[in-house]
Amino acid sequence: MGEDDITGLARRIDQLIELCDQLRQENRLLRSSEQAWKSERAQLIEKNELARTKVEAMISRLKALEQET
Repeated sequence: MGEDDITGLARRIDQLIELCDQLRQENRLLRSSEQAWKSERAQLIEKNELARTKVEAMISRLKALEQET
């Protein structure tokens, strides 16, 4: 293996290390983003359930009022 081959191989290894570092950083960002989306989703589900409960209560009161008349 010649000097040029070793230099080329070393350069390629450095590129792969840099790519690996970039992918690790991107992965960290994606995981953080995923966690934020999961949290937001949980909050939206909770708000949706609260709204559903309120609407069901209103419907029940309206039906009760309707039956009284």
